[in-house]
Amino acid sequence: MALPIRLSRFLLAALSLLALNGCATDAVTGENPRIPTTTSSAQLRPGDSLTVALQGIPDPSSHPVQIDEQGFISLPYIGNINAAGTTTNDLAQRIRETYISRKFYHSLEVSVSVTERYVYVGGEITRPGRIIWTPDLTLTKAIQSAGGFTLYAKETKVTLVRERQAYDVNIKLAQRNPAQDLLLMPGDSIQVPRSPF
Repeated sequence: MALPIRLSRFLLAALSLLALNGCATDAVTGENPRIPTTTSSAQLRPGDSLTVALQGIPDPSSHPVQIDEQGFISLPYIGNINAAGTTTNDLAQRIRETYISRKFYHSLEVSVSVTERYVYVGGEITRPGRIIWTPDLTLTKAIQSAGGFTLYAKETKVTLVRERQAYDVNIKLAQRNPAQDLLLMPGDSIQVPRSPF
């Protein structure tokens, strides 16, 4: 009777080691996907915070605005203006033409500047939410800025969403080899899943 119990314990231990070895090798092999950059990082997108300055008029003003989910900003007298997908120069020209065509002003100068752009981090992260984007922001830096992984995070299969395409990324590869760390673009979304173990 003792023999079958020992044999079953041995088999259980062997299977556990195989499972653990399988998990360990999965974490550090392969390559992360090559993800195309967005059409242009200069293009404005929903979530961008802007400052619109109206000058060369009797009542110069500055308006902090944020592009909403539908891609619009709202300004005094003219209401909603489509901003997503344009550049700051194109948007400034569109705002200027709208004020003039609706006869609020005969001439004016408009400048648009981006104050903040974001990436979004969620799932098994200590502090999920949005992080201010900078040109040198990588996937691992964004996760560190959000407080790092929780105990239950599956670090080998983090999802990066860019322009409605999802990509699975192994953060352990990125941590061991900086060439595997992905540069983020404004508007990217990172989702860290829960590990089944």
